[in-house]
Amino acid sequence: MRKITSLIAEDREFGASLDCLLSELKKEQPAPIAVNGLGGGAVYAYVSHMAELLVEKTSVPVLILTSDVAQRDTICKILSESGKRVMAYKSRDPIFYNISASHDSERERLSVLRALSEGDIDVVVSTPDAALSATVPCDLMEKLAIKLKVGSEISPTYLTEILDSLGFVKCELVESAGQYARRGGIVDFYIRATDAPVRVEFFGDEVDRMVTFDPITQRSVDTLKEADIMPAVEVMIDKSASERIIKEIGKLLEKAKNENTKNTLLREIAFLKENITLESRDKYLGLIYEETTSLLSYFEKYRKIPVMILGTSECDKSVKTYLDLLEQSKEMLFAEGLISEKCVGYSWSDADYRRFLSKMGVIHINSFAGASGLGKLGGIFGFRTRRTVAYGGHGNERMLKEDIDTLLGSGYRVIIICENRQGAESLSSALTDEGYEVTCDPSSENLLKSRQGILITTGIFEGFDLISAKIAILSMAEDEGRRIMAERRRRRILKKSGGAGQRIMSYADLEVGDYVVHANYGIGLFEGMQSVRIDGVTKDYITIRYAGTDKLFVPCDRLEMIGKYIGARDNDGSVKLSKMGGGDWHKAKTRAKAAVKNIADKLIKIYAERQRSTGYAFPPDSEMEDEFASCFEYVETESQRIAIEEIKNDMMKPVPMNRLLCGDVGFGKTEVALRAAFKAIMGGKQVAILVPTTILALQHYQTVMTRMRGYPVNVEMISRFRTPKEQARIIENTKEGKIDILIGTHKILGSKISFKNLGLLIIDEEQRFGVAQKEKLKEMSTNIDVLTLSATPIPRTLNMAINGISDMSVLDEAPENRRPVQTYVLEHDEGLIHDAIRRELKRQGQVLYLFNNVETIGFVADKIASAVPE
Repeated sequence: MRKITSLIAEDREFGASLDCLLSELKKEQPAPIAVNGLGGGAVYAYVSHMAELLVEKTSVPVLILTSDVAQRDTICKILSESGKRVMAYKSRDPIFYNISASHDSERERLSVLRALSEGDIDVVVSTPDAALSATVPCDLMEKLAIKLKVGSEISPTYLTEILDSLGFVKCELVESAGQYARRGGIVDFYIRATDAPVRVEFFGDEVDRMVTFDPITQRSVDTLKEADIMPAVEVMIDKSASERIIKEIGKLLEKAKNENTKNTLLREIAFLKENITLESRDKYLGLIYEETTSLLSYFEKYRKIPVMILGTSECDKSVKTYLDLLEQSKEMLFAEGLISEKCVGYSWSDADYRRFLSKMGVIHINSFAGASGLGKLGGIFGFRTRRTVAYGGHGNERMLKEDIDTLLGSGYRVIIICENRQGAESLSSALTDEGYEVTCDPSSENLLKSRQGILITTGIFEGFDLISAKIAILSMAEDEGRRIMAERRRRRILKKSGGAGQRIMSYADLEVGDYVVHANYGIGLFEGMQSVRIDGVTKDYITIRYAGTDKLFVPCDRLEMIGKYIGARDNDGSVKLSKMGGGDWHKAKTRAKAAVKNIADKLIKIYAERQRSTGYAFPPDSEMEDEFASCFEYVETESQRIAIEEIKNDMMKPVPMNRLLCGDVGFGKTEVALRAAFKAIMGGKQVAILVPTTILALQHYQTVMTRMRGYPVNVEMISRFRTPKEQARIIENTKEGKIDILIGTHKILGSKISFKNLGLLIIDEEQRFGVAQKEKLKEMSTNIDVLTLSATPIPRTLNMAINGISDMSVLDEAPENRRPVQTYVLEHDEGLIHDAIRRELKRQGQVLYLFNNVETIGFVADKIASAVPE
């Protein structure tokens, strides 16, 4: 792999950028460098080979920052295969409430910090939010670097005290990371899930033997001569920190007016005094550690290091989003009276981030020109690269052969990367039979310099074409976009042919005892299936019981006549059954039809007004819209695809769209709405997303920011989480048209907010808005496109859609590999839950939330909702 990535050096821009960076690193104030034009796998080749050479030439670790987690992991894998000591520094969410959570990610982060403090690492790859988040101070990390050796003098009691202070949890049997156990002269501890747990056997106060063991069988595996001990958590409360926290909580209690706040603070004091693990210790970081330390702090001892930033604007947005969300969490804690200014120390600021970069040798790597806003540059280097297609999949053999002929004819060197050795050997055999000169030996120096031969090897990154150096890297991975389109075509064919995509109604949808409604006979009780023999022919019938002794037998081929009853019920849950042959059901249908007619008349008038008004006809999809769609990391369901087409067709008409998108939670309504929003923005219009709660606004803001990353889209949120100054700025920018997507609660409907060029209004959960707010909506959406999202639309909205007054798209197909939402037990007051209920919940592995505080409910609901891919 190293020989493949090193080919990037044959473009003279590579050597020039390397020399420029090394020169800047010698200066007191290094200037940043801009590298543009790297696309596809070229960016991975540049970053990995540049990192290797910088480690060799500077003898200091290299930091790589990328906003994309998948890109982070790919870079780590490539550098690891090249033999470099590389580690990923992952992000973690601070825990501000007393919620039990896994600390595995913390232990991974601590491993990186330990390696940095000991100079035992070459490259660290991270995201900006992870790099800025607070962690263990550098001097404390060095102090906690403990090596345990066979023959060393240390008592089992002292070892357990060390493990306690490092955040390990004492238990009877060590089974997972972060635990320790003592049984007489034996101490077990488990640091990281990626490593094996360690068993230390003592002879008096001397370490007699150390082994690793299997946490499942508890049997010894390998013998050790020495073992490293490191912290199990990032936030460790020593005695002095505990005293500072208790003192500050005392001051907060004096000011606390809310009973829930008082109870929370009193419980935390009790935990600290009784030396019980305080899960919410993150919120007291400013009192626990005297200074705010981040990953970047660990690099400062080297004075100057090379830093590579992949996607300047994306990383800047990542920093802004992370700090904004952290600020909102802090404001919520301040509002609840749970923290003071002394407690805050959760992250480096944006100014700290800029200050750090200003002292280091920084390379900004962007696909397109990204040098604006970087100040005075040490140099700008432009590569000429092209992303090559992926040739994996059936039917691409001919295209591969044609492209190889073209490339060889143009004097290119061709390297083909296969996913595995077997594929490489198979392709080599096929091309050799076609008369090509092929080898599978990457060490073949002659072939790498040859303009006629083909090298076939294995690797993990995308193909690319170095135009100046005339080197083409072709990937045999399956083209993801082509695979998705093929899947869509397959489903479309199945749907048209009545195959697997066809949805049918089945008696299996009913259970004995369900209330059902027959179109002609009214409400009855489903009693199951029954075989009936008539005139010598036996058939299966649905049996429905009506009032009295009447029964109706409905043939299984007439299921369209019945449906489940979803109307009102008595207090005991029962429903009055219809009488077969009576006039009650006919009268009920007549009254319902009259009511529907009255509603329809009113709504048709409103709808006719919208139809007569002139709307904006959006242009057909652009290349950027196609690219935006292809960046969706999941395969759209058939119903999603249909809904997207229906909505975009409506938007391209010169009349205002009025469409309801109905689908269950997790069925992908948000992605469909974002496709419409992106189309509106590409058409030069602004988009408003109206939601009923501040927490939902925050969730949508996070989702939209993530999905729009990398595109020229300015997203903002307005809610009570924003300060008055921020709200004023957002309102002004919205009026001037500087904001493309504005997400918010009913504040969007306020008289202060006006849009320069609003083209699309997206309403999430319309049923939760009041009458006055809906009247304001009517004024706001006279001639703009309106898209309503709902899992449970109100009867009026649903009636409009069903009767054709407005249009409706339905998402009735769950995404593949959809996971259920996992819940966790979080008790506001243990006394509220009966012991028997608590035991049953734990037995089932479920969770119960009991709160009286709305803000706390919102915070936790947001944490759960952010894990649901909608």
